[in-house]
Order: sequence, then structure tokens, then C-alpha cells
Amino acid sequence: MQHVNRFKLAALALSLAVTGAYAQDTIKIGFSGPLSGGAALYGKNVLSGMQMAADEINAKPVDIAGKRYKVEIVALDDKYNPAETGINLQRLVQQHKSAAVLVPHSGGVFAAQAANEKLKVLLLAYTSLPAATERGNKLTVRIPPDFTAYIAPFIKASMSKYGKNVALAQADHDYAKAWSAAFKPAWEAAGGKVVADNPMSYNKAADFYSGVSRVIQARPDVLFIGGASEPTALVAKQARELGFKGAFIVLDQAKLDEMAKVTGGYAALEGAVGVMPMSGDDRPEASAFTARFRKANEGKDPSSEVALNYSAVHATIAAMKLAGTVSDAAAIRARMDQAFRTLPAQYNPTSVEGLDHNGGAIVNALVATVENGKLKGQLLRAANAQ
Repeated sequence: MQHVNRFKLAALALSLAVTGAYAQDTIKIGFSGPLSGGAALYGKNVLSGMQMAADEINAKPVDIAGKRYKVEIVALDDKYNPAETGINLQRLVQQHKSAAVLVPHSGGVFAAQAANEKLKVLLLAYTSLPAATERGNKLTVRIPPDFTAYIAPFIKASMSKYGKNVALAQADHDYAKAWSAAFKPAWEAAGGKVVADNPMSYNKAADFYSGVSRVIQARPDVLFIGGASEPTALVAKQARELGFKGAFIVLDQAKLDEMAKVTGGYAALEGAVGVMPMSGDDRPEASAFTARFRKANEGKDPSSEVALNYSAVHATIAAMKLAGTVSDAAAIRARMDQAFRTLPAQYNPTSVEGLDHNGGAIVNALVATVENGKLKGQLLRAANAQ
């Protein structure tokens, strides 16, 4: 009996040793963004890209400094409220032990930057505002390109075909305010005139007739609109219903393909200029990514935020491997540029070329215009490309 017991104990010890050798620890990447309210679709798109990357990473063993890891995305709803983002950041770091936290709106990014260096956590900022990486925060990476690169081509496309009078009817959140502040002087410098300016609360309303009616009374040739895709589409749709015949300049948060689903097609968006949807990007990496996403999501098309945040998760794990750590935020941040530059093409569908000296993504973006009910694209070379 003693021999049998000794045999069982030895077998149990061997089993535990083997299990321990192949046990996986968990890398937690946090998310704080809108999962309810008017911007819920936007937040869920970001989250779906992150989760797609995590699923791919978890399909194969991830070895970092001799240990195996799986990736878990921990998502908290902040309702697009920066105050909630700050609270969520604390929870994600202190309660969930997140190695990095992704925030997909500028107000939330700035709220998180008040604490992320003190908490020693890498902030993945999904905002096109250059200020996100110009404020000196050493643990921030800006995922999308600087939005100001879009302004000149957007103005040229609209003003040359439709006219010089623009009315502003964009959202009233921080990102839209920054877009408006940069757009107005650029439009005027190009010889145009701002005939009306009426920002609206896209995240709290579904009826924009009153606000839209106010701006189109000024007889604009072009409407400057934008926030999350669904309310932006409603603004465009209601403008058409009120008789507006001109063009739309759509700030990059809103996606033309998602808007078309609300407006009943691209015909209602004739003359619109915005960022090319992923489904319209015919570059090889983008087309392959779109096909994989459709297969995994019952034919649904990915948006640019899906693709960029998918790449951000892959790059973060790659940076951890390069740095040999999953917890030293400064060491991981120091490797993020190299991680993006060496990321395999299949994990980099938007062709991020790396980070600039401030930590902002270098991306050659595609500008899209709606002409005769169809999307037409033009590649916009990044001014900071190396």
C-alpha cells in the first residue's frame, strides 16, 4: 500500500510539474470607451478590433521572457464621459492589473493622462488629436494619424466642386471642437466663408431637424458634420429631407459606409468627403483583413477603428516581446515604434509605418469622396512618413 501511495504521489508531482511548465499567465489589456448611448457602435467597433487581435494571439502560444501568456481584453463602459474614463483607468490598473489601457475618445484620453504615468500604465490613445502626444506624456501612444492632415484635401474636394460657403453642424464633444477650431481658419484661408456655426449634442439626441434647419437657412454650399457614425448619418439624412443639395465634409470619427446604412445608401451622401472605409480599401493587406473580419462576423464590414485598434493590440504584444517584459510600461513604450515597423503585414491592414518622435502613428490614409453614388479614393501620404 505504501508503494502504491508513493507511486501516486510521484505521478501527481510529475503532473503538477508538467502543468506548471505549460501554464499560461494572462496579459490584460484594458478598454474604457462608450458601450452605451449614441456612440455605442463606435466603442463596440474599437472593442471588436481589439478582441479579434486577442483571439488570434491566443490561438498560438505567446512566449515573453520564457513565460507563456494569453491575452484578455477587459472592457469597461465610460459612456463617452471623461470623468468615467478616469475612474475606469484606476479600476483597470488597480483591480484588473491591466498592462495597457486603450481609450478611444480625446476627452477620455486627456482624463487618463492625468494619472497613467503615476499608475505606470501604457495608454493606447485612439484619437487623431495631435495634442494627445504633444503634451509630454511619456507613456502614451497615439494610434490613428493626426487629423489635421485631412483638412486640406477635404477642403479642396468640397470647395472646388460645390462652393465657398460652409455651415458647421458638427458634434459638441472635445474632438469635434478641436476639428472645428482647426477647420474654420483653414477654410477661410482657402477663400471660403463660414456662414453658420451650430454644434449639436450628437450623443444625446436623435432628432436634429431644429439644429440642421438653423444652419441651412444660411444657404451653405457645404455642411461640416461629424461625430459617431449613426448620429452623423441622421444629421445628413435630415439635412437632405430639409432640402439641402450641397456637399458634406465628414470628420474622421464618422465612417461613410456606416452612415450609408442609415441614409439608405450613398445617394443621400453625394458630394461627401471623408475617410475611405476599410471595405473600400483595395490594398492587399486591407482586403485580406476585411475578408477575415467578414468571415468571423457574419459578413459585417470592419471600420478603420476596428483595423487600427486590432493592429494596436498586436503591436503592444510585439513590443512586450521585444522588451522582454509585460509589466514595465516605460520599456514597452520604448519598443512600440519598432513593434509597428516590424509588424507582419497581416496584422497591419492600415499600413502603419511606425511612430513619430512624439509617439503618434505614421499612416498613409485614404481619402474618399462620394461621386455618382459611389466611393472614389485617393491615397494621402503621411507628412511625417520616414
